[in-house]
Amino acid sequence: MTNRNRAYYADSIADFLMRASDEILGTLVRSSAFSIEAPQRNAWLEQIRLLKETLINNAGRGTVYFEYAVPRLGKRIDVVVLLDHVIFVMEFKVGEKEFLSSARDQVWDYAVDLKNFHETTHDKTVAPILIATRAPAHHSIIATTSQNDGVLLPINVSPCQLNVVLNQVLLFSDGQPIDSATWEAGGYHPTPTIIEAAMALYSGHAVSEISRSDASAINLSRTSSAVSKIISSSREQSTKSICLVTGVPGAGKTLVGLDIATQHTDKDSALHSVFLSGNGPLVAILREALARDKVRRKAEAGEKVKKGEALSEVKLFIQNVHHFRDECLIDTHRPPIEHVAIFDEAQRAWNLEQTAAFMLRKKQKAGFDQSEPEFLISCLNRHDDWAVVVCLVGGGQEINTGEAGIEEWIHALNRSFPDWHIHISPRLHDDEYGAGRVLEELTARPNVHFDEDLHLGVSMRSFRAEHVSALVKHMLDHNTAQARDMLAELVDRYPIVITRNLDRAKSWLKAKARGTERYGMVVSSQAQRLKPHAIDVKSPMDPIHWFLDGKEDVRSSYYLEDVATEFHVQGLEVDWACVVWDADFRYAPSGWQHFSFVGNRWNQIRKTERQTYLKNAYRVLLTRARQGMVLVVPEGDNEDQTRYAAHYDPTFEYLNSIGFRVI
Repeated sequence: MTNRNRAYYADSIADFLMRASDEILGTLVRSSAFSIEAPQRNAWLEQIRLLKETLINNAGRGTVYFEYAVPRLGKRIDVVVLLDHVIFVMEFKVGEKEFLSSARDQVWDYAVDLKNFHETTHDKTVAPILIATRAPAHHSIIATTSQNDGVLLPINVSPCQLNVVLNQVLLFSDGQPIDSATWEAGGYHPTPTIIEAAMALYSGHAVSEISRSDASAINLSRTSSAVSKIISSSREQSTKSICLVTGVPGAGKTLVGLDIATQHTDKDSALHSVFLSGNGPLVAILREALARDKVRRKAEAGEKVKKGEALSEVKLFIQNVHHFRDECLIDTHRPPIEHVAIFDEAQRAWNLEQTAAFMLRKKQKAGFDQSEPEFLISCLNRHDDWAVVVCLVGGGQEINTGEAGIEEWIHALNRSFPDWHIHISPRLHDDEYGAGRVLEELTARPNVHFDEDLHLGVSMRSFRAEHVSALVKHMLDHNTAQARDMLAELVDRYPIVITRNLDRAKSWLKAKARGTERYGMVVSSQAQRLKPHAIDVKSPMDPIHWFLDGKEDVRSSYYLEDVATEFHVQGLEVDWACVVWDADFRYAPSGWQHFSFVGNRWNQIRKTERQTYLKNAYRVLLTRARQGMVLVVPEGDNEDQTRYAAHYDPTFEYLNSIGFRVI
């Protein structure tokens, strides 16, 4: 989609000024996919009138675009004006007398989105303008933001001052005149959050529209296409296949799974798919986000849909893996209606011991003899003709007792399903995926296919720095020199700072975030001695409100009161994170020390498995931020035996030695 095609109406300023308002309105109405009601028509006519008055002396100096699509946000910018060397992003609030903070964030979001993701906007000045059409004469100051990347602070302006503001911005900034054709030819390569991506896919966008496709990243479309081909060939050849998709944290594995699922939401289709996850918060958040978004989109189209109805539809293709399992337990011979099951975070499936204990305790089934992977494969194996299991596998992501890792999927296939075809990434050999010697057993097995497209090696979570996960890995593996080298590559694009002061960290977060960029505090679920800092990991929090609600809601992440743990944030992300480091995970020259707080004291963790879970918990916490993070290591208190300074100081000194800037 070209930039001109992304707008309902695009024209040179000269031609815009010459065309009749009704002619422009007709183009806007015809371009819309929805029926247009009188309020929208009137709003467009008012925007056209104001712009004609404002731009009357600027013919021949640029281009104007109405209703410019922003796929990542699932919205449209009212007006984009290219004028000389500046890109003006305009949000009109027709009939409003005041400048609402939500509207200010809205236009700021649009400006930042263009700056970050539209390649011919990267080096341009972008001025977000908020126009309240009934506001008295007013305009706010013109200034840059702390990022100093060419996006100005949002400017509130009344209609009578709009021309003055445009001229002042042109004088305030410098640069070469923008060539409209060159700007329009620029690619749009967004990196949406998983929530934004799910909403875009569910509303009909292709994965190629909402994901990067530049040379530094493997195109998600290639991986999605590879999986789709496996599904099609399995159906055509009546074979049963398992597909193991691997990737670094934030690479887009979940996005690939959602792409496959949203392509096949028709339950009457032979290719009907279901997206399954054992991550309860992720399932709840995605369902709520998609339901809210559908209600919003329908309302904008003049239709009323109850959220409950929208939620029921979403539940058909995004399910909790444990509910899927329970349905298969009711009738142990009937196959599920889906021929394709996509298991997100497949490495977290339970081992035999954990599964058997659960079945006995919760289902009164004694002697259950299958691990979760083996049972889930067996459910799809009930189909007489064909079936496909897609496992989305993260490395070093097991964070809870009984999580078997990808190793158990391989064991289950070798033990019980000799006829299944296996499609895997060669990168499954990497240590982080824990497949170990089990993969060697596949060499003598028929129908094993290795495909490079089934590995996503570049993080898509952070569009500023793709190698944050590598930095975190070096930090956690005590590779200080490599961590320093990696930090040197990131420092200008992805700020990471450290501090001993939580209030200072909160101020840093608020200063960095623009528009509705989400920020929040994350801590280990074992961080039980942060209570003196008003952080209680045992205090109930609702991840739906934390991730989805706005700045006005005390339950949202923005308030920096409720904290999320690794269990809440795995598979999700925020723009800016504050990671508060407790004494559960302490640096020592000989290696990390692992503790759990029981009663009134810290007990050292001796079991290797539990040590790995704690290390992985910090790996998850340190890879949640898309744009930057602040790490807080408290000072400690020598009058409190549970918070001695010696518990915290070595960790801070280690982070300082890597080179993180202290604030």
